[in-house]
Amino acid sequence: MTILVSNRQARHHLMSLAGLVGLPAGPMRREGLAETVASLGFVQVDSVNVLERAHHHILFSRSQTYRRRDLQHLLEKDGAFFENWTHDASIIPSSFFPYWRHRFAREKIRLRARWKDHFGSEGFDDDLARVLDHVAVNGPAMARDFEGDKPSTGWWDWHPSKAALEFLWRTGDLAIARREGFQKVYDLTERVIPQPHREHEVDHDAFVDWACRQALTRLGFATRGEIAAFWALLTPGEVDEWLVRNRDELVKVQVETVGGGKPRPCFALPETVESAKETPEPQDKVRILSPFDPLLRDRARTERLFGFFYRIEIFVPEAKRQYGYYVYPVLRGDRAIGRIDVKAERDRDALVVRAFWPEAGIRPSRALVSKLEAELERLRRFAGVGSVAFVDGWLKG
Repeated sequence: MTILVSNRQARHHLMSLAGLVGLPAGPMRREGLAETVASLGFVQVDSVNVLERAHHHILFSRSQTYRRRDLQHLLEKDGAFFENWTHDASIIPSSFFPYWRHRFAREKIRLRARWKDHFGSEGFDDDLARVLDHVAVNGPAMARDFEGDKPSTGWWDWHPSKAALEFLWRTGDLAIARREGFQKVYDLTERVIPQPHREHEVDHDAFVDWACRQALTRLGFATRGEIAAFWALLTPGEVDEWLVRNRDELVKVQVETVGGGKPRPCFALPETVESAKETPEPQDKVRILSPFDPLLRDRARTERLFGFFYRIEIFVPEAKRQYGYYVYPVLRGDRAIGRIDVKAERDRDALVVRAFWPEAGIRPSRALVSKLEAELERLRRFAGVGSVAFVDGWLKG
């Protein structure tokens, strides 16, 4: 039997899984922060710093008591997290490290094939050995420690040692010990990842089972492709085989899309259907989310569930941008209500609001503007600037 899940239930349940329903029980300290990241699965890291870097913004959206120094301590002192790749660079619980060994083995094959045209296969193994030996003997290193290298003329214009550092990190021989500014500091993995997580090994079947179950737990309702894409650890074929092996345990559901569109066939764990029925209504508050927030990361799913078409226009030529370089999605309760162009201009000591574009059907009433201003004030304090400044004509529509 296939179960129909309403669009409203699906939105509420996904927001609950993403930590965006209800208020935190108390201040978010290190233990709560570790639980939050584990519950989300990972938090994406991004170099763009318009308001705040993505990982800090994502965690602040779950609790206004989030402190950056707690994340730094868990990463650099406690070894509770490590940095590596999911679909992109991310902060990941160190307890997941044994499963990433399978990714490392695959990346050694994939990156060699992908990067050979950019860095050349001849001499690259020598670069890897030289850089790994340098770190082993001299301790943590940054790419700038090798600036005497002749620059590459390849894809990223990396010099050979930078390419080697990235390859060794992406394939597990090196890990990120810390960052200086936003620059990676690389060290031997055994000096970064706590020993219990390095020594534990899982076989292929256990790895696939963990990746599928943990993805489905965090997604609630998902297609095969969404399960595979969540961690970016598995091939669609591996997910297919897992679905067949576990078909008697899984529930088939039809998830309604926004606006009465054709329901989407999905899979769920049995407990998810009942849990979704009991998910409370999200608070009637406005949230300005990071473009990389877990709730909205899957753009196609965002469109189906929230009716919200969102794209980052960083790589769109300025003349062709519809909104702006880095525009933030805005939610009110369980509804996507618009997008906002806002930047922390530290030389002005101000959070500058350039424009807010409401979605079709959203009226910028006094109550809505008041809630938006309250969220901007929260973000101002988080960004550490002195005031909120509005550009003339900022309220569109």
